Amino acid sequence: MTLTFALDPAVTPALCDGLLDLWTDVSNAGGAVGFVAPVEREAVRPELMKHLAAMTDGRTRLLVAHDEDGRVAAAAFLAFNTHCLKTHWVWLYTVMVDPRRQGRGWGRDLLSAAADAARTFEGVEAIRLTCRGGLGLERFYGSCGYKEVGRVPGAIRVAPGDDRDDIIMLLSLA
Repeated sequence: MTLTFALDPAVTPALCDGLLDLWTDVSNAGGAVGFVAPVEREAVRPELMKHLAAMTDGRTRLLVAHDEDGRVAAAAFLAFNTHCLKTHWVWLYTVMVDPRRQGRGWGRDLLSAAADAARTFEGVEAIRLTCRGGLGLERFYGSCGYKEVGRVPGAIRVAPGDDRDDIIMLLSLA
């Protein structure tokens, strides 16, 4: 099965539902996308609305992948910096692949598509992201060309007594 990527697709009720389902499923499968399982769709909705508002303001772009059946299968958000000294790089946020379909290379495809999209943004030279320690995500991102450039020990509190490192990674687009 192949994916079809779209940058800045029309925001429809079907897309919003697909993103909510994906975000909820990824969270409940243990994905590090801002929530700790178990989480309900309605707990995710306010975060999605914040992302959509940032898109309306032109601060964030959405990259979404649909499977052959038209379902949302993967997504990520790219956010521009508003600080005038940091406009040469973008943030990559909320990187998600349907957990039922992991292991097919779709995560790599999503990151490659995100890099391709960022290369079209005027003046953008790099992508920066953060990931939660303790899950091996830094190895995955590293295998996709990202370099670890910083780490804040214990910055993410998953639960009382379960603090994780906040790992900062960078991909040069040169």
